[in-house]
Amino acid sequence: MTQEQEAALPQNTRSIMAFLREHAPFSSMDDAHLALFAEHATLRFYADGDKVIAPEDGPVTTFNVVKQGRIRGERNNPKTGEPETTFEISQGECFPLAALVGERPTQTLHRAAGDTFCLSLDHKDFVTLFSESDSFRDFCLRGVSSLLDQVNQRIQSGAMASLGSSNSLDTPLERYALRNPIVCSPDMPVRKAVAKMHDNSVGSIIITDDQRHPKGIFTLRDLRTLVAEETCSLETPIAQVMTADPHHLPATADAFEAAMLMAEHHFAHICVVDEDNRLIGVVSERDLFALQRVDLVHLARAIGTAPQLQSLVALRDDVSRLVDAMLAHGADSGQVVKIITTLNDITVRRVLELNLKKNDPGIPFTWLTFGSEGRQEQTLLTDQDNGILFTTPQGMTPDQVREKLLPFAETINKELAECGFTWCKGNIMASNPKLCLSGEEWDEWFLRFIDASTPQNLVYSSIFLDMRAVFGPMEPLQELLDKVLARIRKNALFQKMLAGNALQRRPPLNIFRGFRYAPDGDRHSLDLKRQGLAPFVESVRVFALANGVATANTLERIEELVRKGVFDAKDANAWQEAYSLIQAIRMRSHQEQLQQGEELSNYINPDNLNPLDRRILRESFRQAQRLQQKLEVTYQL
Repeated sequence: MTQEQEAALPQNTRSIMAFLREHAPFSSMDDAHLALFAEHATLRFYADGDKVIAPEDGPVTTFNVVKQGRIRGERNNPKTGEPETTFEISQGECFPLAALVGERPTQTLHRAAGDTFCLSLDHKDFVTLFSESDSFRDFCLRGVSSLLDQVNQRIQSGAMASLGSSNSLDTPLERYALRNPIVCSPDMPVRKAVAKMHDNSVGSIIITDDQRHPKGIFTLRDLRTLVAEETCSLETPIAQVMTADPHHLPATADAFEAAMLMAEHHFAHICVVDEDNRLIGVVSERDLFALQRVDLVHLARAIGTAPQLQSLVALRDDVSRLVDAMLAHGADSGQVVKIITTLNDITVRRVLELNLKKNDPGIPFTWLTFGSEGRQEQTLLTDQDNGILFTTPQGMTPDQVREKLLPFAETINKELAECGFTWCKGNIMASNPKLCLSGEEWDEWFLRFIDASTPQNLVYSSIFLDMRAVFGPMEPLQELLDKVLARIRKNALFQKMLAGNALQRRPPLNIFRGFRYAPDGDRHSLDLKRQGLAPFVESVRVFALANGVATANTLERIEELVRKGVFDAKDANAWQEAYSLIQAIRMRSHQEQLQQGEELSNYINPDNLNPLDRRILRESFRQAQRLQQKLEVTYQL
């Protein structure tokens, strides 16, 4: 719709369209579809306490958007029989999607909370909009998942833009495509095609016709599948096992387009063709990472073989660029934090290896990591939470072992700080004698820790019960964790105390569904780690420990709890998405702070976010409240 066409619309229609553009999913809809909504919508008023939609009304016949005020969802508490608020819907949000799409009554009473105005669309016009607008239909069917895609797309675009022209993402593919790619005819046996790939040290071969038009592609991954599944012999013509009609781009396309295509379809090679669709080259995922000057495999290898501390310090700058590259390639927040943690692990191991070469204390030990690194959930803002588990050699006492290990640990902590792992303010570090313990001492420590559920021990639970080994023998830690998990499963009182402690971290929503700001930090700020992520992390940890889930990663814990039947799959999916959304916004904030030369912080001002991000945060925090409600019911708190 042109500006002239919109100007010709009635003022009321234009006003509604302007309002809708500020809120998802309408912000991504075409103007013509917004005009359709605005022209057919009816503005309805509800006084405080009025029923808007009720289960007894029968199948829902209207689609509604809150224009002003709030809608409160009410259900009767099965224990008390009294109505209680289960959710609130605020300005710009829609209801009741699931019932409307399912053509059924709503299961929740929707009541006005204060004087409220809603834009209401009848069922006939809703169906028209649903059928004509792809983005509207996607939102109606997938809800928050659709919003997650929008956030990820914006983060991805921002990361791609931040890589800058110096990384050549705007350069035409013809400059970078592998010239004279390895090709074969459709009738060549698989064995000969693979031999040709081996002779030329390439990971793919393109199958072309006589005019050199790409008809298929065969990769080493396809070969592994063929061998593993034994679907055919190596004498089979490659046309029968190739991936037909491979994706291709013209030589004039740029690296940005190739990266987006790979991210969308999850393949690793793109054919580059001329104007007559003849093959002129191949671009691989590795080529695009090389364009960005950062490659996960190469960076990991460089860190793992760094000859000295100064080299490690210099390489740490590349981790931030890798995060940009990964986000630009469509990696989700869960993948990115695992990548960051992996590189952190490699850095820690290399610092240890370099020091063992210079000054080996002569005592075998396991280097432990706790907290977010133990959960493999670290971002660029990280401090040190580490310790040592050792086996006391015969003829020595634990104190004598500590005399040898503590100076070594102090050096490690110091050098890790130089690599960007800040000192732990609570002294949760291996150089602390209380955290450099033998297996027996750790076992006794946890025994006291679990039996005496003091406030301090419950605080420690958020750190030490997410433990992982990053260097040295793994068996001593596994033996320790097996004992700890067994004790916790048998100790209902400790579980209840853990649950109560987890509820101390409440999501930052007030009763009016506005944001409740962090007590510290800048005015009007939210702490995305302590207020946003911690309610998920700590609630999920209680369920995981109580049900014998050994993994420490929050998202993996949720998946395992679904498999054990503890969590409903739909609830778990909503909690995983909400957690990932907060993490994604947090990571984007870190990247922006780095680009502006600011100190990394977990605080954000929600007033600086766009309407979609504010809505995403509210919905994510609401999901955290639902998870905590499950914890309260389970442990009767």
